[in-house]
Amino acid sequence: MTRRGHWPSPYLLFGLLSAAVAAGPALLCAVRWGLGWLWAWLIGVSVSTFAWYGYDKAAARRGWLRVPEAVLHGLALGGGSAAAWIAQRTFRHKTVKGRFRLAFWLIVALQVIGVVLWARYA
Repeated sequence: MTRRGHWPSPYLLFGLLSAAVAAGPALLCAVRWGLGWLWAWLIGVSVSTFAWYGYDKAAARRGWLRVPEAVLHGLALGGGSAAAWIAQRTFRHKTVKGRFRLAFWLIVALQVIGVVLWARYA
């Protein structure tokens, strides 16, 4: 994964860590409490999303390796949009950057349309 002693791409690093962080709570919710896999996944990805927003805010202040915006958007797209919105308000992070906000709200709009269509035709 590394070249000449360098860290892997931040996209790969944070993407894999995000999947692992989301899978843990999802598996726990599904097995321990018997939640369906969809609800379990939504809880897991929400926990991961909230945690990465908090980490990224701390990283921005301390000069650490940042979470790529594409990873944060991927988590929102994967079902963590509500957690992303709460984290943005909680940490006051990613609330000013226009392109990020536009992409985030487009993701939310797509999800709302998807849920409405699913509810109508399911």
